[in-house]
Amino acid sequence: MKIAKDTFVSLSYELKVDGETADQATAEAPLEFIYGAGFLLPAFERNIKGKSAGDAFAFALNATDGYGEVMPGAVIELPKSAFMVDGRIEEEMLEAGNHIPMTDNQGNQLVGMVTALKDDVVVMDFNHPLAGKTLNFSGKIEGVREATDVDRAKMMGLGGGCGCDCGDGGCEDCGDDKKGCSCN
Repeated sequence: MKIAKDTFVSLSYELKVDGETADQATAEAPLEFIYGAGFLLPAFERNIKGKSAGDAFAFALNATDGYGEVMPGAVIELPKSAFMVDGRIEEEMLEAGNHIPMTDNQGNQLVGMVTALKDDVVVMDFNHPLAGKTLNFSGKIEGVREATDVDRAKMMGLGGGCGCDCGDGGCEDCGDDKKGCSCN
């Protein structure tokens, strides 16, 4: 079977950025997703379309096809008081390089990186960490099959499985200790 819309794909890969491994998934713990459901970068999906189990792949995505260019407007200064929790500011949280989950004034969740501290201001960068970078992917298609309703439910976080590597039979496959099983 070839990768096409609504197929369930498992693949191993290595992502290199600036010559360094930035992310990876192994054959033992592959990346799994439903093709065409919007879980991955569209350009990534275009590059694996039509491939079958066992096929290797290698391609590069420029910033435009990856996480976009660095946007200077996404680097902003926030008053330190914006980081107050229970009446105090946790200074150790406000160290350059720390990633802090935040909510904007419309309720959207986002993550910013502290880039600098000034007297009463924290400089935050809300660009994706891989913005402006070329993404170099290589890997192998481990499996391709028709997506099932159970796959769709799992991908949407609606259950339909126990959340552990039990096999196909559900939690009873985990054994007596049900280690790592989320359904008990």
